[in-house]
Amino acid sequence: MSCRSCDKDKCVKDIGRGCCFCAEEEGNDIRVSVCEGGQKLHVYDWLEGMPENRPDDIVEVRFKNTRKGYYRNVNGLPLKKDDIVAVEASPGHDIGIVSLTGDLVWLQMKKTGFNPANAEVKKIYRKAKPYDIEKWQEAIALEHSTMIESRQIAAGLKLDMKIGDVEYQGDRIKAIFYYIAEERVDFRELIKILADRFKIRVEMRQIGARQEAGRIGGIGSCGRELCCASWISNFVSVTTNSARVQEISLNPQKLAGQCGKLKCCLIYELDSYIDARREFPRINAPLEALDGNYYLVKNDIFNRTMYFSSDPHSSVAMIPLPVERVREIIRMNRQGKKVETLADMSRMQEAADTEPDYRSGVGEESITRFDSSKRGGRSRGRNRNGNKGGGNGAPNGKAGAQQKPSRSNEERKAQGQAPEGETGQRKQNPPKRNRYRKPKPKNDPS
Repeated sequence: MSCRSCDKDKCVKDIGRGCCFCAEEEGNDIRVSVCEGGQKLHVYDWLEGMPENRPDDIVEVRFKNTRKGYYRNVNGLPLKKDDIVAVEASPGHDIGIVSLTGDLVWLQMKKTGFNPANAEVKKIYRKAKPYDIEKWQEAIALEHSTMIESRQIAAGLKLDMKIGDVEYQGDRIKAIFYYIAEERVDFRELIKILADRFKIRVEMRQIGARQEAGRIGGIGSCGRELCCASWISNFVSVTTNSARVQEISLNPQKLAGQCGKLKCCLIYELDSYIDARREFPRINAPLEALDGNYYLVKNDIFNRTMYFSSDPHSSVAMIPLPVERVREIIRMNRQGKKVETLADMSRMQEAADTEPDYRSGVGEESITRFDSSKRGGRSRGRNRNGNKGGGNGAPNGKAGAQQKPSRSNEERKAQGQAPEGETGQRKQNPPKRNRYRKPKPKNDPS
């Protein structure tokens, strides 16, 4: 895969960490280039270049996929975004990429609920050296094969779990195994086998289906990157009640995301729908009118319109009613009265008498206004009336031509012209010779 930063085909790109490893032209040293937009849960530093109001030594460091952490710059290193640093780990050290510095770190800590006064903040040792990067690349190269082999070991032990990803520490002393399981799993025997097989310290970390989708990434049905892979860090429980409130069809294939759970976007506009539905009356019985009972079919929440039909199981011939009219009908039904019609006739008459304050340009011009009024030859086709000639049924073959009404003899005499029938008689066009007819030979006796 080609690298955008150095334009070399020999670069090894790590999609999970959003970087690529490039070999230097001179020597065997390896250089790390950070690819913009290649990491998950990326943050745009909109305060970049602004003076810092709260200078502090805490920076945000990202690792593989969605794992991030806050570290303290105890040595006062001049760190900036996309720097490769060696940070404290337990045990040993890890290699990460600086993702955020400055005042925006405090806003991120407030968003995630991290308090440096109550939690232990690990230290940043140094900027990564070529030896650290080389060892880091060797550890990354082992992750895929380790994941495949660990799945085979778990299947051999008949454990009801799925190992979704493996992340090696920068010094290759420790590895994190991310797994998914519906129930509690006893993996003590698995840890012993993995530690003995790979000669590392093993950490098992359970994740949910939503977190796995965020780690893998992908494109959603909306055509954009998955929210869990781009900006969601805390997942909220989503139920089918969110779809019912928003009048969404309960289709499992459309409501489920790539993780198999309900889509997280079902709760984005839920609060707006709940606030709008507070003005809608509760319909516990059909609306009573003189011509029958009408049942609620659906609601248009933001237009404040309720649709009723005489058949509760059909959506044909629905009658839209505003919320105020529905409240009025319910109040009259409670008093034992029935309305003549559901719709308010006075409002319908006002709407019919009121002229629209807009003007539509559709239909003001003819669709044949760009056609040529004079054509070189007679049209070969026929018009709607079956006559040959122009598209508008003109007998003389001109498109859109109209026959002028003849003037009376008195008008002709008043204008000093001869009466019709004498010299003003229109001449009949002589029959045209068919130019496609084959001429007769000269010696033909007929």
